[in-house]
Amino acid sequence: MSSETIPLLEETSSDQCEDVYRRRTIVALVSWSALLPMFASGTFVPSIPQIAVDLNSTGPIISFAVSLSILASATGAMAFATYSSFYGRRPVYLIGTPLLCLGSIGVALSNSVPEIMIWRLIQALGTSGGMSVGAAVIGDIYKLTQRGTAMGIFFGASLLGPALAPVAGGWGAHYASWRWTQIALAVWGLLAFLAMLLFFPETSHPGSRGIDKLREREGESPRRWVWVWLNPFASLSMLRSPNLLLATLAGAAVLITDYVLLMPVAYTIGVKYNITNEFLIGACFIPCGLGNIIGAPIAGWLSDRVVIASRVKYGTDIWRPEARLIAALPGAMLPVPLSVLISGLVTHFVDGKVGLILNLFCFFMNGIGVDLVLTPATAYTVDVVHERSAEVMAATTGLRAIVLAAATSGILPSIKHIGVLATDVIATVIAWSAFVMIWVIIRYGQRMREWVDVGFPLKDV
Repeated sequence: MSSETIPLLEETSSDQCEDVYRRRTIVALVSWSALLPMFASGTFVPSIPQIAVDLNSTGPIISFAVSLSILASATGAMAFATYSSFYGRRPVYLIGTPLLCLGSIGVALSNSVPEIMIWRLIQALGTSGGMSVGAAVIGDIYKLTQRGTAMGIFFGASLLGPALAPVAGGWGAHYASWRWTQIALAVWGLLAFLAMLLFFPETSHPGSRGIDKLREREGESPRRWVWVWLNPFASLSMLRSPNLLLATLAGAAVLITDYVLLMPVAYTIGVKYNITNEFLIGACFIPCGLGNIIGAPIAGWLSDRVVIASRVKYGTDIWRPEARLIAALPGAMLPVPLSVLISGLVTHFVDGKVGLILNLFCFFMNGIGVDLVLTPATAYTVDVVHERSAEVMAATTGLRAIVLAAATSGILPSIKHIGVLATDVIATVIAWSAFVMIWVIIRYGQRMREWVDVGFPLKDV
């Protein structure tokens, strides 16, 4: 009897190990894909002064391309997420990465401001599915009590971009040309496409895709390709839910501080501390990226521990998804707002190396704080609308991008007219509003879910 039992147990253990490695491979692939938008924007920002000179323009005009790319990313994220729910996750990645390659080559060959704006839009469209569809993939392959940790690993790996991209972009701009950094990005996009083509499986649950339901309803062959026009903005209707709307706005509020610190760095601490080397300007982004890398896994782990503790205390029969957001409160209360406020004070009043070091420490704390808020908030939105995870990620990413596009377009003009300190004080107040919004969701979340039901499940998924 034992000789028959042991092989069965060994096979089960082998299957479990294989499943773990398969999931880790998938997480690695989607994290790589999510790195692409970080590099597309991160390599561009340190090059803005050089691009402005080459194209006979100004820094504020070239930086407007950042705002346009954010809007393009929002639109693309909604389109890709909508179609990923209908056709699956894999086709979205196989369409997006070639667009990135094309856009990057176009940016590299641009000789005028209109050209670079158009190609940046195409480039942003190609990278737009990375975060929203990637988070949906995490929701596909991990259960509730593991989702926060997995989401933290995904964010932590993908947010290597803010640490590495500005350095790479600054190095390329200073020692070669900003055009060569764009060519390198195109090559990286091609490698990502090949990796997805060869190793990324479809992660949508069997029968859950829109195309599966359509074929079943109409009795069509599974092998027949059917094109269906979908409304990419339909997912925005999910933001009728106060829970999802507040979680999205809270994420936008903390991200504004990130952009206020980093986007104008060449015109703030670069000018204050006489840093003109693009490579060194890019290196100033490293502390924030390191903070992202450290903060995201910690935030995911903490949010899972809170969920597990809630289930132990209240039982599994009572669904309390808002418990996950408790892990976001410390980050929204202290490191996010204080980092941008202290940075403004230091930049205004402290000269020399001491001021530069203090600013870089503020960047590091901001990186940690932003992820302490974003990771639980993202996992929460996937928890409460799990079956439409890609769509809800697209909706939240879309609205957040619209808010950020409006905010980033005003950062440099604000610094020019009212100064760095006043701009950072405004960002601090906005950051504290995120704490208030998260607290409201935790306190009144169940009641607000009853006000507007956008497909909330009745139990843990």
